[in-house]
This record gives sequence, structure tokens and C-alpha cells, in this order.
Amino acid sequence: MIPYDAIILAGGRARRMEGADKPGELVGSRSLVRRVADAVADAGRVVVVGPERRLDGVLFTREDPPGAGPVAALRAALPLVTAPVVALLAADLPFLRAEHVRALRAQAVPHALLVDEEGRDQWLAGVWDTQALTGALRAYQGQSLKGLMAPLNPRRLALEGRPWFDCDTIDDLQEARMNVLAEWTALACKELGVDPATVDRDLILDLTKDVAHGVARPAAPLTAYLLGLAQGAGTAPEDAVARLTTLARNWEQATTETLTDG
Repeated sequence: MIPYDAIILAGGRARRMEGADKPGELVGSRSLVRRVADAVADAGRVVVVGPERRLDGVLFTREDPPGAGPVAALRAALPLVTAPVVALLAADLPFLRAEHVRALRAQAVPHALLVDEEGRDQWLAGVWDTQALTGALRAYQGQSLKGLMAPLNPRRLALEGRPWFDCDTIDDLQEARMNVLAEWTALACKELGVDPATVDRDLILDLTKDVAHGVARPAAPLTAYLLGLAQGAGTAPEDAVARLTTLARNWEQATTETLTDG
């Protein structure tokens, strides 16, 4: 396959996330921008447009002025690209994987981009011929990626796994985090020979939240372990959860009464 570089745009203002450092938000154990960088780990160069952060093996640059938009960011990054093909990606694609990028590269004749489940073009999830993109950008005076790229007539590609999903809001970020939890639950159940259908994830999460808030954070995972022991001993999980939840919610009162009695 033709060698490629990657550009990751990570300089947005995250207005719908109250100005948070969106690329730095964690999904699982990795930041959003780290996840995207990992998806293009086989690129010759990875250029991140945005504030410098701890990311090994990448080049950083900034649009002028910072926050000037994706076209300005592309103008800053494209001169650093040396490969004949370039992947242009947003920094907030938590479900993007290396196989998605490979599929785009395989279909890029000379350009390809992802479409979402409703067929909408995702201009920050595509692969482009570097020379053609450079020429189009040189002649373009607008501020819209669609205006720049649509005339290049890319091949549209729908892929499984929602690689186009981006985290524009807090709710999007929470959805991405819950997806990681679902993946881990399925993998852990497979490893332990447990039927995933027997795991009431929301029930356990509600219990550990009550314990973390009502007792102490370290008590939450310990309580989940004790719940497993109780279930293994024959206690119905719903009964055990109800009793532990009541205990956690009354913890402060119970400890106060114990000290008073003492």
C-alpha cells in the first residue's frame, strides 16, 4: 500500500463542551487524541495541529491565528507532509481503529472519506492524495472543508464500528466511555467463562457509585468484589445489591451511631 502521513486537527475551542480540553479527555485509559494517533501509528509522519501535549512520535504545529478553523489548520500542517497520501482526521474520534484507516487507504483512488450511518460526509475522517489536496488548498479562498474537498470527488465509505463518531458534547463523551466499558465487560466475561447476559452492569455501577459517594472511593471496587463473593455463595444479586446500597446510603448515620454508642 502507498506510504502515508497523517494530520490530526486538535485545536478546536470545544464550545459545546464548555471550553474543555476535548482532545485531552480520557476514554478508557487513553485521551481522545492519543486514540486517533494510535490508529495511524503506521504513518510515516503524524502532524498534530493544536497545543503541544505528551504524545510521543508526533510533530506539532498551530494554525495562525489559533482557533482560525480547520482550513487554516490544514494550511499549517500540509507543508509538513512528505508522503504521497495523507489522512486528515479529527482528534475526537474514539472508535477509529487502524483497520478503518487501512480501509480508507485501500479505497482512496485518489481520495476516500467516511460517511456516517445516515450517509453524511465526514470531512475530518478521510484519506487524500497529497499533491491534489495541496493544489486545491493553494487555490481555495474559503473557510469550509466541504467547499475545499467536495470538488475533489472522494469515494464515500461506510464502515462498521462507527469510526466516524465524534465527541462534540459531554453526552457524546459519556457514550464513548460507556462503549469502552461494554467492550471490557464482554472481554472479561469471555476470559472468565461468564455469560454476559447474567451481568447487570447498570445495577453494579449504581451500587459502586453509591458506595463511592457515601463511603469512600476505594470502597467501591471492594464492594463489587464482595458482591461477587455473595453471589457465589448463593445470595441473589438483587438482594445483595439492595442491602449494600442501603448500607452505603446510611453509612454516615451508622458510623455516627457507632461512635456515640462507644
